Amino acid sequence: MNPEKKRIGIFGGSFNPIHCGHITLAKIVLERTDLDEIWLMVSPQNPLKKEADLLDDQLRFELAQKALKNVEGIKASDYEFHLPKPSYTWNTLKSLSKDYPDCTFTLLIGGDNWARFERWYHWKDILWHYDVLVYPRGGYGGNFEAPLLPVSSTEIRELVRWGKSIVYLVPDEIIDDVTRLYLNT
Repeated sequence: MNPEKKRIGIFGGSFNPIHCGHITLAKIVLERTDLDEIWLMVSPQNPLKKEADLLDDQLRFELAQKALKNVEGIKASDYEFHLPKPSYTWNTLKSLSKDYPDCTFTLLIGGDNWARFERWYHWKDILWHYDVLVYPRGGYGGNFEAPLLPVSSTEIRELVRWGKSIVYLVPDEIIDDVTRLYLNT
């Protein structure tokens, strides 16, 4: 008799930097679904997104780890760092399924990404093999109701450059790190 597989939500992104919106959304998804955990998959390279001020991969991962240290059921993952680049979601999901046969994976994406999902590498295969939970974002709806959280990594980086406070936008544990790391980017 096989025990029930662990249900993992994969929430990918640059997390440049991780912020309270990411964490709050992950908590809401955990509370309102049958997922056992959420893995924030820190992406080394998004094929559809070019960002000039992308902080070093390892630094973004360490910030996410620190921010999630005391958050139950949500963890930062550097899994994609060890896969070929560019980082395609289909390749990540296939590799995760192989490496974690005792788990099932659900992809979490924003409505803005869903609107262009047909541009994703092997998007039909993703839909065929994995559940996809779409949360509202950027004026786009989804198949999962969650509040629109008015915070973005871009806004946080700009506030740091302008010498403004980022209190309540990023977890207290990483405010000083985010300020120091993004001040001169």
